[in-house]
Amino acid sequence: MWIIIIFLWGLFTKAETRKKKCFATALIMLFFFSNPYIIKKLILAYQPEKYNMQKGEVYNAGIVLGGFAGMNKSDHKTYFNNSADRFLQTALLYKQGHIKKIIIAAGDASIINKNDFREADFAQNQFIQIGIPATDIFVDRNSRNTVENAVNAKKIIDSLGWVGPYLLITSALHMPRSEKTFSKAGLNIKPYPCAYSVTPFEKYAIDDYLIPSAGALRDWNFYLKEVVGLLRL
Repeated sequence: MWIIIIFLWGLFTKAETRKKKCFATALIMLFFFSNPYIIKKLILAYQPEKYNMQKGEVYNAGIVLGGFAGMNKSDHKTYFNNSADRFLQTALLYKQGHIKKIIIAAGDASIINKNDFREADFAQNQFIQIGIPATDIFVDRNSRNTVENAVNAKKIIDSLGWVGPYLLITSALHMPRSEKTFSKAGLNIKPYPCAYSVTPFEKYAIDDYLIPSAGALRDWNFYLKEVVGLLRL
């Protein structure tokens, strides 16, 4: 949107000097923000490193944040998305004995068509289908954002009298903001990042340096959302 606005400003302005400056600025911004190498390096620096669980490392509960599944409005069926590793890692951690209980923090973040879908209900059903007892699953189905995830998860934990720390499971890009949010809510958590959007470079290819990518523009959207959200805390 920023780039389009500057292009339009240059298109409709009458001053030739300003027109040239607008077009030049928009082109520079387009090349910069569509460069995959730049945004990949920024995300790699922002994401926490992958954490390897040690043998015998056990937590009373794992808190998994929603955002890994959604309902398709056309066929009213629910599908996992690119963050499905959150669900997978939680199931593996439970099956391997690293977490005793699961808290699903996933409500309805939609602005319109509210109450059509509760991700926590879907996730709970999926966990049960793979053999995790319903008695070991606790659900926050009302939170709309990360702040409410933390507040509602704490209410569940306080009501059960559990002792921390608790494993916080969410996407690596989302982890810095989530960790700070949950800590501010008074929860002693251990971050367990997963669903990495960018993994360490295995080699540098020419297209990472020079060829513009629409995916880079998308990644900037996710990255800026997390950074701005973190700065506001």
